[in-house]
Amino acid sequence: MKAIVYSRYGTADVLQLAEVATPTPTDDEVLVKIHAVSINGADREGLIGRPLYVRIGGFFKPGNPILGSDIAGRVQAVGKNVTEFQMGDEVFGEIPGYHGGFAEYACAPEKNLLKKPASLTFEQAAAIPQGGVIAWRGICKEGNVQAGQQVLINGAGGSAGVFAVQLAKLSGAHVTAVDNTFKMDFLRALGADEVMDYTRVDFTKNGKQYDLILDVVAHRSVVALARALKPDGTYFFTGGSIGTLFQILLFGSLIKKSQNRNVHLLVVPQNRADLDALTQLIEAGKIKPVIDRQFPLEQVPEAMRYVAEGRAKGKVVITVA
Repeated sequence: MKAIVYSRYGTADVLQLAEVATPTPTDDEVLVKIHAVSINGADREGLIGRPLYVRIGGFFKPGNPILGSDIAGRVQAVGKNVTEFQMGDEVFGEIPGYHGGFAEYACAPEKNLLKKPASLTFEQAAAIPQGGVIAWRGICKEGNVQAGQQVLINGAGGSAGVFAVQLAKLSGAHVTAVDNTFKMDFLRALGADEVMDYTRVDFTKNGKQYDLILDVVAHRSVVALARALKPDGTYFFTGGSIGTLFQILLFGSLIKKSQNRNVHLLVVPQNRADLDALTQLIEAGKIKPVIDRQFPLEQVPEAMRYVAEGRAKGKVVITVA
């Protein structure tokens, strides 16, 4: 099969189109003929090998040569223990470990997949899993956002951010969306009540405080982050610098005791219950996946460069013939 592979960490230049063996599903897995796969921040991190925690599977070189996790396609084969899917079913979901999707075929555990709603295209379905579930857990399940609350989303124009803005608005919150200059009008159109250009304004220094902050691109100190929270407010780290992550793990409980502010790492286990709940909202027309651009499989390097430039508004999707 055709796949986009890499053998060392680096820029998009290290990605190459190659012929590799088609994977064989284990007893509990499904082999999916991929029709679409979307790019996540985790793919960018896995490509460059930073933050360092992404190198757990291979410190000096990638442990898995194929990136890509959010897939949609048709079932090609099933393991002997699989009972919910059969050949030809249209499915979507997330591959564990965030690897294997930039290819014509990939294997995923049965428990990670859902049947694709007929109302969604393969491209729309592939744009949902990772970013959508992060937003669902941060805003709804763990954040429990209520009407009238002040919510700030840092990295609001990315794969998780576009869902977070919509979910927070659906919950009745006042939403402040933070991203770069190119995305201000886009975020207003998406429903944000206020937009903030991080190249001009630091949300931890403008004197405002929030009930909940969902941070997809964290890099500030925990002291600064706590300053932007209301008493008993909550900050969720979902991605960013390893320095900020360590500070949260080391000092989060101290900040809770001394300032009555909650600074946490948002734990997002891969599970289809959250994905199913989110998908039901999409089917009901209450929120929507947002796709900026589509690229064919052989143009994954170009797609990764586009994402790295920071101009993608929502998801970038790879189509596979």
